[in-house]
Amino acid sequence: MTKILFIIPLVLMATAAPAQQGHDACARDVSRFCRAQMQEGDQIILACLKQNRARLSKACQQMLASHGQ
Repeated sequence: MTKILFIIPLVLMATAAPAQQGHDACARDVSRFCRAQMQEGDQIILACLKQNRARLSKACQQMLASHGQ
């Protein structure tokens, strides 16, 4: 039982890491190019990032491409 209680937080942290990396990769681009849309939701921000794709950092471009965007 103790092992299960120890493993659950590790699994949760491991599954959250890729999402955090994606956020980190595009955070500066979002604040630079999509500041006006920041309160409108993820889909609006994603659309903004796609509209500004040529101006995005390489890390953000790679993150979008790796997620099929």
